[in-house]
Amino acid sequence: MKDFFYAIADLFVNVLFAPFDALRALELESWWSANFLSWIFIVIGLVAFTYWMLQLKKHSANGEEDKSITSHSYL
Repeated sequence: MKDFFYAIADLFVNVLFAPFDALRALELESWWSANFLSWIFIVIGLVAFTYWMLQLKKHSANGEEDKSITSHSYL
């Protein structure tokens, strides 16, 4: 049973964490290269946020939403 847990530890340390070890080594050479993926995710998030806000604005300008006060009794 002990070998099973050592196998799991070996899987995580030597296989699954290998990309993080590579990024850690790359950071010592170039900060920009190590954080390139983070910058890509930031750009994707900003594009998605802009698209979502434009869609909300278009939906709001469409005028189909019921904004009457009587839609909820507690208002």
